[in-house]
Amino acid sequence: MTQTDVKPATADAASGGLAAARGSAEPGRYLTFVLGGEVYALGLLDITEIMEYRPLTVVPMMPSFIRGVINLRGRVVPVVDMAARFGRGNTTVARRTSIIIVEAAGYAAAIGDDGGSPHIGIMVDAVNKVVHLGADDIEPAPAFGAGIRADFISGMAKWDGEFMIVLDANRVLSLHEMSALGRAHVHASATAAAERSDPARALVDPAEATGDAAHS
Repeated sequence: MTQTDVKPATADAASGGLAAARGSAEPGRYLTFVLGGEVYALGLLDITEIMEYRPLTVVPMMPSFIRGVINLRGRVVPVVDMAARFGRGNTTVARRTSIIIVEAAGYAAAIGDDGGSPHIGIMVDAVNKVVHLGADDIEPAPAFGAGIRADFISGMAKWDGEFMIVLDANRVLSLHEMSALGRAHVHASATAAAERSDPARALVDPAEATGDAAHS
C-alpha cells in the first residue's frame, strides 16, 4: 500500500468530523479499518492521510500504547497503537498494518503550539475503505458490551451488512488523558528503578524508620 492523502472537503465529511466533537455520530463519510478482527470507523474530516507501516523511533518513558514516533515532513508525530489503547495488547505488525494520520483538534492550543493542529498517528491492522453512512445506518452508542470503553464510541453503524463501531476521535486521542497516563507511567518507572537500585529502601516504611531513629 502506498501513502494516501485524504482530502475530506465535503459537507458530508464535515458533518462526520463534527460528530466526533459532540460525541454523537452523524451521517457523513467515514474511513473504516480493522483492529483485532473488528471493524471501526473514524470521521473522514479528522484524517489527513494514510500510510503503510514504517519503523518507529521508540521514545523512553512513554505509555505502552504509544509505540513510538515518525518523522512526517519534518514534524515529529507520535503513533498510538489502537489495540493497546483499548487494553488488548500490542498490535502485531503484518503486511497490511497501516498508520492513519489524524489531525488532533484542540491539541495545538493545549501544548502551546501555534503552528497549526499537530497530528497523531494511529496504528491499525488494516485500512478498509471510505463509506458514506446515512442516518438510517447509525445507532446510538451502547452503554456497555462493545469491548472498549463506552466513552470512546460515538455510535454503532451497519453498512452493506457489516457492523462497525464509530469512534470518537477526541476521546480516544484525548491529550489530557494521554498526558496523565504518560506522567503516571514515568512516575511508576522511576519508582521501580529506585527500588531496583536499593531494594532494602522499598521494604522500609519511612514512618517506621523515623520512629526507630527517635528511639535510638
